[in-house]
Amino acid sequence: MSTDTDQALRTSLPRLATVVRYDLPASVVVFLVALPLSLGIAVASNALVEVGLIAAVVGGVVAGVLGGSNLQVSGPAAGLTVVVVETIDKFGWRGACFITAAAGVLQIVFGLSRIARGALAIAPVVVYAMLAGIGITIALQQVHVLLGGSSHSTAVQNIAALPQQLLDVHGEAVVIGCAVIAIMVGWRWMPPRVRVIPGPLVAVLGGTALAFALPGDADRVRLDGSLFDAVGLPEIPDQSWGVIALSVLTIALIASVESLLSAVAVDRMAGGSRTNFDRELLGQGAANLTSGLLGGLPVTGVIVRSATNVQAGARTRASGVLHGIWVLVFAVALVGMVQQIPRAALAGLLIVVGVQLVKLAHIKLAHRTGDLAVYAITIAGVVLLNLLEGVLIGLEVAFALLLWRVVRVAVAASAIDSRRWLVTIDGVCTFLALPKLTKELAKIPAGAAVTLEMTVDFLDHAACEALEEWMRGHRADGGSVECVEMGSARMANAGSGPPTRGHGRRILNDVLGPRRRTGARVDPIVAGIATYHRSHAHVMRPHLGEMLDGQEPDALFLNCADSRIVPNVITNSGPGDLFTVRNVGNLIPAHGRDASMEAAIVYALDKLDVRSVVACGHSGCGAMDALYREAVTGSGLDDWLAHARSSLAAFHGGHRVGRAAAAAGFGPIDQLGMVNVAVQLETLYAHPVVRRGVEERGVVLSGLFFDIATARVVEVTVDGIAEIDDLNHPVAEPQPA
Repeated sequence: MSTDTDQALRTSLPRLATVVRYDLPASVVVFLVALPLSLGIAVASNALVEVGLIAAVVGGVVAGVLGGSNLQVSGPAAGLTVVVVETIDKFGWRGACFITAAAGVLQIVFGLSRIARGALAIAPVVVYAMLAGIGITIALQQVHVLLGGSSHSTAVQNIAALPQQLLDVHGEAVVIGCAVIAIMVGWRWMPPRVRVIPGPLVAVLGGTALAFALPGDADRVRLDGSLFDAVGLPEIPDQSWGVIALSVLTIALIASVESLLSAVAVDRMAGGSRTNFDRELLGQGAANLTSGLLGGLPVTGVIVRSATNVQAGARTRASGVLHGIWVLVFAVALVGMVQQIPRAALAGLLIVVGVQLVKLAHIKLAHRTGDLAVYAITIAGVVLLNLLEGVLIGLEVAFALLLWRVVRVAVAASAIDSRRWLVTIDGVCTFLALPKLTKELAKIPAGAAVTLEMTVDFLDHAACEALEEWMRGHRADGGSVECVEMGSARMANAGSGPPTRGHGRRILNDVLGPRRRTGARVDPIVAGIATYHRSHAHVMRPHLGEMLDGQEPDALFLNCADSRIVPNVITNSGPGDLFTVRNVGNLIPAHGRDASMEAAIVYALDKLDVRSVVACGHSGCGAMDALYREAVTGSGLDDWLAHARSSLAAFHGGHRVGRAAAAAGFGPIDQLGMVNVAVQLETLYAHPVVRRGVEERGVVLSGLFFDIATARVVEVTVDGIAEIDDLNHPVAEPQPA
């Protein structure tokens, strides 16, 4: 045997073992679920039962082989039932098959165009409402069958005919249908070992057995021949091409969206499985093209079968393909069993399926997110009009609601006292806001001192001009206006070009301050102060007002004087939180040899009662580089770095922190920087004022190291380093090494 053959066998055997162990049993479970659903959906579509089986076979095999999802199972779906009924009524069965095949071609075009993810941009609330509307329509349709009658073509007709149908009830049909509903609803409370058998199969078998026990002759499923007798080529409908194109587009879009949403749900359930959405559309398109050419129903990814497939333990696409083969074997070899199933049993099954499409979780979500009106209007459109018009109306309402949310602005003018007023503008400030804006500004009396607080990310020229004109007029009447712009859109830019939406990054840039550029003509300090006055002074004022009588910082923060380190930013602290001391190399000379550092420590611990003391180093530190190279400058820097000789000795002596930093991938200079932080912690702990604070008041000592390359902060202790990744991260109390 050749080497290539040996390699092929070694590769295929584990895969074959996976199929036999996991996918084969899962395919049987999915087949048992798919069989009654395929029959019921065919009946609900006013089509022959055989065409539902054809679609199940094609969906399982063709979409299973060619699709982009390994675990999604395709076949005839309840989501397409309503539109299929309309298509059959309009074009006849063979014409509907042509529509299905053409929709498959269009789906293939979608897949080749790589626009699959665009279909996921449809508002989820509209999709949920569409499915709920379909479920209500199916339930209204099948209630008539359960009562022993025949369904009508539209939901409105089914509602109108329901009172008369209630007067003409067939008892055996009601008993069978209600028994199926009871089994379906109660199956979830059966023991787990019993629930291994699919509930739909048990319900249909139970309804069939009950039909034999009851007196009378229950209306049963009719087959006009074998599965192969139902196979036939489609016919081009005798309608205008515009009407045909609209129907093709409707089926293609609904089948595509439902398949993609189902694939997303399957990926979440499977955990780690990732669907190729473009390939999935190619597979769904090929399946619909094949089903249409063979005379079957439209095919889509079905969440019920797919969820069953995942829960049954399937590992590869083989389970979906095998399920289609089992449907084919059953349809050919055991077709006589199908004709024993009462139509009322399938009606009961479909009523439960339809009701389950209306999910309470979706209604609660729509209510929480403010989309309940979209949900209700879409359902009403689907039920009372038709599927396409209902979805289009839902999308229009969703877009209108989105537009209203995007363009709305909150404007409020309120008196602080007899002389001072506060005007707040929050949101998108455009010409649409002018009526509300002028109404609020008219409340302010002449001569008042006004603070205009603007938090807007879009400001057009019309709104800016109205504000500027009002400010000029108010100042001319003896009043004053302080304009505070906290949003990303600024009045100074409104007249310089077309309005553009600002972004939060601009606010962050303002917080971090202007970056110096070579050749800049404007002093960055002056520019920064101007930005601060315009954007943040108003926010700072109330915080600083609370600290007029003194400061109460939480921590003494000792860090390097490097300009790249901003203590309040990396600790997410506000004004008054940190008592900060900076020097070259974040050094703490021992035994009070530096009067400035000694004064800071004593004042912070004894006078300010700080609750923590932090020593913070950073990567790429110039002081640590000079210390590592033992550079001599002949200046006062040499005398200052002499305080860090103990850190250099500890580093060369193989300090634990240095070894941990090396293991984490840091270079020698940064290793020394972390060792220096650990040594400074030891120096702090040896200071009598700090030690008394630790022992008597529980003051916490902590070491930090800011890695500039990653903008991450690492915790440093005398024993090692650790990532800080949660609020409950413990900070070890340093002890002498």
